[in-house]
Amino acid sequence: MNLADALSGRAGLKGIRWMFTGAPREMLRRELGALLPTLKMLGPCRLLQARFRPGRRLVALYQVRVRTEGAKHGVRHIAVIWTLAGGESRVCTTADFAAMQAEAALHGVLAPFRELVADVQAWGMRLEVSPLDLRFPQLIRLSDPRYVREMLARAYAASEMAPEPLPHAGYVVWSVRYWPGKRHVLSYGPRDGAKGGRVFAKLSSGDKAARASRATKGAADWLTEHVDGVSAVRPLAYLPEDTVVLYPRVFGTPLSDLLRSIPRPELAQCLQRAGVALHTLHRLPEVAAGPLAFHDFGMEVEEVTKESAHLPVLLPSQGAAVQAILERAQELHERLPQEPPTFTHGDFKSEHLWVASSGLTLIDFDTCRFADPALDVGKLLADLQLRFLTDGQTGLEQAQEQFLAGYARGGSRQRLVRSRLYQAIELVKLTARRVALFDHDWASRSEQLIGQAQAVINHAQGKLGLPIKRHFLVSAPDARRESGPHRLAIGGPN
Repeated sequence: MNLADALSGRAGLKGIRWMFTGAPREMLRRELGALLPTLKMLGPCRLLQARFRPGRRLVALYQVRVRTEGAKHGVRHIAVIWTLAGGESRVCTTADFAAMQAEAALHGVLAPFRELVADVQAWGMRLEVSPLDLRFPQLIRLSDPRYVREMLARAYAASEMAPEPLPHAGYVVWSVRYWPGKRHVLSYGPRDGAKGGRVFAKLSSGDKAARASRATKGAADWLTEHVDGVSAVRPLAYLPEDTVVLYPRVFGTPLSDLLRSIPRPELAQCLQRAGVALHTLHRLPEVAAGPLAFHDFGMEVEEVTKESAHLPVLLPSQGAAVQAILERAQELHERLPQEPPTFTHGDFKSEHLWVASSGLTLIDFDTCRFADPALDVGKLLADLQLRFLTDGQTGLEQAQEQFLAGYARGGSRQRLVRSRLYQAIELVKLTARRVALFDHDWASRSEQLIGQAQAVINHAQGKLGLPIKRHFLVSAPDARRESGPHRLAIGGPN
């Protein structure tokens, strides 16, 4: 096995597994240890996420445990990018990195690492340690507890939502999401362990942060005014100098965690309330949302095509099926009546619906935009399908119907049919994004989801009274129980 065969896709799934378990893993651990004063400081590295673009790059995100003073372990996030020789690579210079590392040392977020970046040209590998990111230089100061305290003091002084007391004596900073060049999420908690006061900071590129803050406020006001028992998390502040949005902690439990345990009557109530909330959200006036990007079905198909480019390479038996699903969905969509775009959440899924005794709270409006409202409906239908399949649960159809019962009070028949087309292509996207490449059952779970996407297309065609093409005469595999995703570790002391 070699790097070129793995990154080009010629070695298939076996090549990707080799990247996480073979010589590249050993090289990664050796280079990571070289960034620390001693190799003994390096603990286990847990693989969190991986994205593969055949012939271009493989990106892997890890959580690393590092032994610090007093035999304790700290946690840092790292990103590893492998590229083929002559392939896509970020333009940067040694001086750029040196300047950022000097700033990290000044803010006290460099140690215990001596450096935050390593380039291994022979392996086409770049290793970046949080909080390093050339595209988000402010991530360094936003990871400094001293700066955080001053920043929160300014934000609280200008906010009507400021918690008490103001501010805490000190904060502990956690990296929730580290994805260099894309976006970051940080968590700030009181150092003294006081209850409450937890704040989340979201960084995104361009004017996305400002748009998300403005739209989230509009959505929160609208939901509070028009539906009981439903709210949206309201930003504490948008800080343009740091292009960051601060959010308070949301209390409750994400619906995704309750699907397995909540009694069926209570689950039905939550899903119906989610449907009512979404229908209300789709009536949010444009002036309340502010300027947002436009997104249509063709753009979503293009996005899914890009995200799923690795599926036919690593799962050749399903390549034609994926292409047929996307082509057939677009063909059917063109036959359906359309309606004007509305405000959409953009990522309406069960983990963004938080359940508490006070009601339902919607979070994460970062990808909100003007689009077909059927997009949000299809996303949740697909999300439920993935989660019920993963957990080996029964009752998927009832759960979907309960959500639709809450939503369909104002939804047209055509909108619901379009939502099934969105559901089908979102199942392909979920296969690409959320079935982890390093899980032992990646192939079987991917085949199941692709088969279920085909079945959804069949169902939509039947609703339209159209003949089903021969290669679509398939039934979805049984949603038999599969073992849940595991996380791959790179050795080291516990």
